Amino acid sequence: MEKPQREFTGRHALMLFGGAFAIIIGVNITLAVKAVSTFPGLEVANSYVASQEFDARRQAQQALGWEVYGEVQDDVLRLSITDRDGQPVEVAKLTATFGRATHVKDDQTPDFTFDGSAYVAPVTVGGGNWNLRMVARATDGTEFTQRVVIHVREGQE
Repeated sequence: MEKPQREFTGRHALMLFGGAFAIIIGVNITLAVKAVSTFPGLEVANSYVASQEFDARRQAQQALGWEVYGEVQDDVLRLSITDRDGQPVEVAKLTATFGRATHVKDDQTPDFTFDGSAYVAPVTVGGGNWNLRMVARATDGTEFTQRVVIHVREGQE
């Protein structure tokens, strides 16, 4: 006795397409929720006010003539701030957040000490791109803000 063949009907096509679209929409919603939940948030409270002060802050920072370089070796973050002559700068105050660019769960607040040539702090890192968002205050009161991108190779930590 031969088994009867089943027909592929419009109802089957509707269920197939409905299921495929449900999977696609489900994945999109999951990715959107993950993206929004890992976003670190606002950089400034009022972007209009920040834009009005931008040029004055930039000119004040450029007048300092500082160059900033950061690196990580053996779980030690080294932040070099030098003046126009290449001499190390000791700032009046330094605060920073060290973390990944994509999320805040690995953020750290390094406890910097000045060793005579650079600021050093112990950190916990893995390979990849890291950002150091620093705010330094010069002895004359000028605020210097910068984001320093630091690439850590696997095994370099």
